[in-house]
Amino acid sequence: MKVIRALAAAAAVAVTAGLLAACSSGGSSDTVLRIGASATIDSLNPFVSSSDYSSVVYEYVYPHLTEYDTKDLSLVPSFATSWKTSEDGKTWTFDTVTGAKWSDGKPLTAEDAAFTMSMILKYKDGPTGQLAGFVSHMASAVATDAHTLTVTYDQPVANVLAQLQQLPILPEHVWKPLATGEGKEISSFQNGTPMVSGGPFQLTQYKKDQLALFQTNPNWWGKTKPTITGFGLQFFANDDAMVTALKTGQVDMIGESTPATAVESLKKAGLEVGTAPSVGFYDFIINTNPKKKSHPELLDPKVREAFEYAMDRESMVKTAWLGLATPGSTIVSPASGWHDDSITGLPFDIAKANAILDSLGYAKGSDGIRVADGHPMAYDVIFPTEINGAGDRMFQIIQNGLKQAGVKLTMRKMDTDAATTAINGPDNKYDQFDLAMWDWIPPVDPDFQLSVLTCAQWGNNNDSGYCNPAYDALYAQQAVAPNREARQAVIDQMQKLAFDDRPYIALVNQYVVEAHSPKWTGFELSPLVGSVNNLSTQTLLGVHRVK
Repeated sequence: MKVIRALAAAAAVAVTAGLLAACSSGGSSDTVLRIGASATIDSLNPFVSSSDYSSVVYEYVYPHLTEYDTKDLSLVPSFATSWKTSEDGKTWTFDTVTGAKWSDGKPLTAEDAAFTMSMILKYKDGPTGQLAGFVSHMASAVATDAHTLTVTYDQPVANVLAQLQQLPILPEHVWKPLATGEGKEISSFQNGTPMVSGGPFQLTQYKKDQLALFQTNPNWWGKTKPTITGFGLQFFANDDAMVTALKTGQVDMIGESTPATAVESLKKAGLEVGTAPSVGFYDFIINTNPKKKSHPELLDPKVREAFEYAMDRESMVKTAWLGLATPGSTIVSPASGWHDDSITGLPFDIAKANAILDSLGYAKGSDGIRVADGHPMAYDVIFPTEINGAGDRMFQIIQNGLKQAGVKLTMRKMDTDAATTAINGPDNKYDQFDLAMWDWIPPVDPDFQLSVLTCAQWGNNNDSGYCNPAYDALYAQQAVAPNREARQAVIDQMQKLAFDDRPYIALVNQYVVEAHSPKWTGFELSPLVGSVNNLSTQTLLGVHRVK
C-alpha cells in the first residue's frame, strides 16, 4: 500500500506542473506559486470538513467580516469596513464593502452574510452544527440594506470579532436552495469546482488527496490585489517526497508542514527556510466519556496524570523537532497571547508515573504490562496519517516512556476521515476508542479550542468525550466577560481545570517552519502558522517571483 501511494504521489507531481501553469487565465508558471503539503483537504463543504487545509480553502475563497493583522495579531476589517456596538453590547452593526461581486458576477452583499448566519442558526442542532460555535448566543442576523449587517445576541459576547473571523460568508444564491426542510442537503453538498468565490482566489480544480488549483478571482474586491495569478496545493503521501519535490524544483514552497528534520538539508540545497513560534500544538487525547466500553481506568485523573509523567517533552522537542518547538502545557498556545504561563507541563519522571500506578493497585504482569480491573493496560492509539514525520517520532518517545511505566501503546494509523469516525464512534457516543494523537492549528482567540471541551460540542468538535458542568460554566462566563483582563482570568481557570482533568495532554507547541525557493519572495511568517493559513488573506497577497 505504501508503494502504491508513493507512486501515485510521484505521478501526480509530474502532471501538476502543467496543471498549475494553467490554473490562471492567461497566466504563466512564473506567476503561479506551487505549494507542497503533507496534509490534505478532506472536504470542500465547510459544514463537513475538519482538516486544516480545508479551512485554508475557505480563507482564500470566501469573504470574512474580519481577519487578523499578521504583524500584531489584532483583528482588522476585511469584508466589514467598520463596526459599532450598542451600549448593552448585544447589537453589532457592520458596514460592508460596496460594489463587491462573487466570481460568477452575482452581487456580494451584507445579505449573503445575513443568510449564512441565519442558515447556521436554523440548523445548528443538525447539519450546520460544526460552525455553530461561531454564532454562539447569536439571536438574529439581518441585512438592513445591501451594505449594512445588524447582528443581535441574547447576551454580550466577548469575542464577536474573533468568531466572525472564522465564519466564512457563503454565496446565498448557491446555498439557499439547500436550506430547505431539515437541511439534509447542506451537509451532503459536494461544493465542487469551480467554487463560487468572494475571496482573492477561486478554487478551479480539485483532486482528493492529490491537488487543489486556484486562480486569481477577477472580481476580488480587496484593496490589495494578489501579485500571483494563482497557486496550487500539491499533496504528498509523505514528507520525504514533499521535500524532494522542493529540492528538485517541482514545487516552489512548503508551507508550515515543512519537517524540522529537513531544515538543514534544505538550507544546504540553497532553499530559504524561515521559522517562527506558532499557535499550533500537538496533543494526546484520552477518552474521558464515563460510558466508554473499555478500559474504565482511563476515567481516573490519577491514571492520566501518571501518563503525563511518562511523556518526555524535552526529548520530543530535541529529537522529534530538533529544537523547533517548545514543551506544551495547555491547549492554549503561548503564541496566542492567552496562555497561563503559571501552568507548566509535568516533568518527565518515570518513578512518579510508576508510583501513581502502583498506588492504584495496577501491578505489572510477567510481561511487564500492568493489569487494571482484569485487563492489561494495553491501548490502541488512533493516529491520523497527516501527522507523520514529527508525529511518528513523538509517538515513539511516548510509547517508550509509557512502556517503562508498564503501559503498552500500539499505533493505529488512519486517514483523517477514518480517524474522526473512529473517535466519535457510532452515533457520536465516544464509546469505542481509548487514546489518540493529533495536531491542532487553532484560531488565535482561544474560544474555539476551549469550546471543544464543552458538553455542547459532543458530536461536533469534541474529540475526547469530555463533559464537565464546572468547565462549561466557566466557558459561559468567559464568553460575556466585560474586558480582556476579566476574560483572561476566567480562561486561566479553564486552562487549569482542563490541565488537571487531562482529557488532552498538550505535548509540544511547534514552530512554523516554512521553506521556499529563492526565486520567490514576499512570504510572511507569523504565529498565524505561516504564509498559507486560515486566519488572514494578507500573507499570500504580496508573494511574487524575484525579477
